[in-house]
Amino acid sequence: MSDLFSFKGAKGAGWSQPEPSLDNEHLMNSIPEQLRRKSLPNWPRASEPEIVRHYTWLSHRNFGIDNGFYPLGSCTMKHNPRVNEKIVQLPGMDRIHPLQPEHHVQGLLAIYFEMQEMLATCSGMDQVTLQPVAGAQGEFTAMRCIQEYHKSIGQQHRSKVIVPDSAHGTNPASASMCGYEIIEIPSGSDGCLDLDALKSAVGDDTAAMMITNPSTLGIFEHQIAEAAKIVHSAGGQMYYDGANFNAIIGKTDPGRMGFDAVHYNLHKTFSQPHGGGGPGSGPIGVKQHLRQFLPTPLAGRREIDDSDRGGVGDGYWYFWEDVGKDSIGKVQQWNGNAGAVVRSWAFYRRYGRELEKMSEHAVLNSNYLRYKIMNPDKEVIEKIHAMPVDGAASKLVMHEFTLSMSPLKDLNGVTGKDVAKRLLDYGVMAPTLYFPMIVPECLMIEPTETESKEVLDRFAKDFHTILSEDPNIVTTAPHTTDVKRVDEVWAARNLILKHPGEDEI
Repeated sequence: MSDLFSFKGAKGAGWSQPEPSLDNEHLMNSIPEQLRRKSLPNWPRASEPEIVRHYTWLSHRNFGIDNGFYPLGSCTMKHNPRVNEKIVQLPGMDRIHPLQPEHHVQGLLAIYFEMQEMLATCSGMDQVTLQPVAGAQGEFTAMRCIQEYHKSIGQQHRSKVIVPDSAHGTNPASASMCGYEIIEIPSGSDGCLDLDALKSAVGDDTAAMMITNPSTLGIFEHQIAEAAKIVHSAGGQMYYDGANFNAIIGKTDPGRMGFDAVHYNLHKTFSQPHGGGGPGSGPIGVKQHLRQFLPTPLAGRREIDDSDRGGVGDGYWYFWEDVGKDSIGKVQQWNGNAGAVVRSWAFYRRYGRELEKMSEHAVLNSNYLRYKIMNPDKEVIEKIHAMPVDGAASKLVMHEFTLSMSPLKDLNGVTGKDVAKRLLDYGVMAPTLYFPMIVPECLMIEPTETESKEVLDRFAKDFHTILSEDPNIVTTAPHTTDVKRVDEVWAARNLILKHPGEDEI
């Protein structure tokens, strides 16, 4: 490339910026010696076409929901409607600062208030905060509210939190961060909560029980109301992990089941994109007796007349409302992940009462795919097990299901990890692997409600093909990806956490 299209003689530079203004000796001397560079940074210099090609190449090396089927169980990797992106990029949404005064952000505050109300309604809770920016942070926030509640009634001796063995790993981690001791109870032979084990675990020191419903096995805990009575009778609180909320919304809610607090994953149930560490959003809802402990502030609203608003707006004034002296404070530097809230609000406004169909289609797709995989012929059935129990292929599940690859491993040495990696060669993201840990050689598959019958049929066909392939091909997969099979143990022990040229910058 000629210097005509380069910057200041730096051949190939794909950017333009003003000359450094630190030639002035006074300005140079104002920068401490230890902060001055001794040499220019070792940054690459590339033309605009080269930069575009580089990032396009990188995008092709990643797999996402826009590339193909992404049946990652429990993570609900479903389609992210593009209308949500258009709305969140409107100037009144993406060009505001969290410290702007309330009269500058009435639109965003209205969205926050409406999301609080909507989430409270569909979960049977009394109040919602949108402040937590991840599901795990929502768990921690809810457990802190429960902790402060017990303290307020002189029950601070309650030190134990009960979780089933099928729980998400973040449940015991979040409770441990609050200083609680974790009591794990086993599932029954049907994969459901063992009420006798629960009765034996509760006591005067029980602070709460944390549970997902449907469970990570894709099973609805039909005895959940009885479980809530057992915990409440012992003086404990019930916490609902909302990771699988998309399976029940519009059909039932945690409030009816007897829960006192719940977290929602806006990046799962309400279509906010996620993956790669964020961005996420994990609001929590609580019953009235826990409201005073929520993080502050909440989005509030009061009615105004036309003279107050000059004929503009919806007849309400929105504001940040302080929770009060008992609040646990803030769990995030601002007031939640605004982008995630707006995208999820757009999803809710678009589908409204049709959200019930979301749950129906999620459950339908899950059962259809499970049936297609488990009922082809005897040869395939002998290589995999429908979990949680043998002979479960004919039973209904919820939005996701688990399969055990143990029979295949016993037959020819092919493990669940091998099958997961081989699926990458077929243009499909691997399902969740080896979780929940109570299922040996587990694959957890969630098709979501946004996939077509054709996609599910193709996945089932490819899955069957892999089960019948030469074991040497499967155990050395993937073969078609940019990065072939890696040594995970070596990678975990030899972390590369920075760019090779970073030392020179």
